[in-house]
Amino acid sequence: MTLKASLIVDKDFVVGEIDERIYGSFVEHLGRAVYNGLYEPGHPSAGEDGLREDVLALVRELRVPIVRYPGGNFVSGYNWEDTVGPRAERKRRLELAWRTIETNEFGLNEFVDWTKKANAEVMMAVNLGTRGIDEARNVVEYSNHPGGTYWSDLRRSHGYERPHRIKTWCLGNEMDGPWQIGHKTAAEYGRLAVESAKAMKWVDSSIELVACGSSTLQMPTFPDWEATVLDHTYEHVEYLSMHQYYGNAEDDTPTFLARSLQMDQFIHTLIAVCDYAKAKQRSKKTMLLSFDEWNVWYHSHAADAARDPWSIAPPQLEDVYTHEDALVVGCMLISLIKRADRVKMACLAQLVNVIAPIMTATGGGAWRQAIFYPFQHASTFGRGRALVPLVRSPKYDTKEITDVPYLEAVAVHDEAAGQVTVFAVNRHLEEALPLEIDLRSFGECRVIEHLVLENENLKAVNTERDPERVKPHAGGDAAVDGAKAAARLAKASWNVIRFSVS
Repeated sequence: MTLKASLIVDKDFVVGEIDERIYGSFVEHLGRAVYNGLYEPGHPSAGEDGLREDVLALVRELRVPIVRYPGGNFVSGYNWEDTVGPRAERKRRLELAWRTIETNEFGLNEFVDWTKKANAEVMMAVNLGTRGIDEARNVVEYSNHPGGTYWSDLRRSHGYERPHRIKTWCLGNEMDGPWQIGHKTAAEYGRLAVESAKAMKWVDSSIELVACGSSTLQMPTFPDWEATVLDHTYEHVEYLSMHQYYGNAEDDTPTFLARSLQMDQFIHTLIAVCDYAKAKQRSKKTMLLSFDEWNVWYHSHAADAARDPWSIAPPQLEDVYTHEDALVVGCMLISLIKRADRVKMACLAQLVNVIAPIMTATGGGAWRQAIFYPFQHASTFGRGRALVPLVRSPKYDTKEITDVPYLEAVAVHDEAAGQVTVFAVNRHLEEALPLEIDLRSFGECRVIEHLVLENENLKAVNTERDPERVKPHAGGDAAVDGAKAAARLAKASWNVIRFSVS
């Protein structure tokens, strides 16, 4: 078989405008995400507020526009009131989701301060596991009401005269999961979610809300869960959430690299359920999606299982990411961009230390994991309009997934900047893939750069001692000839080809 692929990019074949919030991330009170991640008093880079400036610098490189907080499973046992006010008066709690001790030294207000330094917005989750309507309306009042009431004046007494104006709120987390504190049936959750939503919007009508969808595509209640939840919440929320993680514990790389096709199907199915709910309710509103947990996650399972409970900020979920993990993350980013018409928010889970693109050593340095780079490239260059990817590619089969194209690709048109960016993954593990890109609808164009992330060792990783073993280079060979461009995509590679267009 002769390997060759093609991509037609037409400026009039538009999927939709990309909401920059699809390049969001997630910080949970889990492991070293917060403590010794974002926040480490006494660290050489930390200021008086205890925030690590070296971590902030890397977060700014990622251009993360929104960060989900404080969980995750953690939020279903979360008492937000414990996290505000003088630190000396804050209560230590047993944290049941991850079986640690939570000191509450870092809380709601500190996180708001951190997001301002990170140039990000807050996506705040409320506890619908052990709590409910009262807690939800109170935290909105504390956060967003100007003053003159108990909760808003309490915030002011804590040194925050102006409201935080948190716009985006999640109605709980993974409430379909039996592992969740306060797990509910779809009907139970739907009723609680809609009543919480009403009360929250009565406090602040400007907020937008995310209802819990299924925790994974594999949940036995999917997609009945969504249909029932939307029966209750459709007219009161703006988004439905999705979560999905992939792994390669079986060391079957061809199947691992094909997992994003399952992600595509997850998105397509959920859109169909949302549109069914819209028709059923005779609604004029289109439900949008928040893919607010996604990533590769499997490396740390054995270490986490062996850990003793009830310590403070132990290392947990500290996956060390490989080059092949970066390729899967790249494919997942392409999946999100391909449905930019409906997926308007997404959160790479998580941001620092815990299944994260950024790793730190307690008291030491911070470095970029392999998955940092495709996310950074997409967040930096993937803004504008997502274009329909007309792809021709040879395919392969695995035992589990068939008709897998070697080429995974999408294009983004930034009209204001006069640029088109093609994101492409070559899934072939042994051969380079020649690619022809048809750009005729854009007129005259030229190549700005062709970035490549490649490595002879699929299992190569970055560490504190060797932080640049997996790193992109600008040595790609993309070139323009008339209305077409040609490039050679290295085996097992992530590619960013940027064009200047008229």
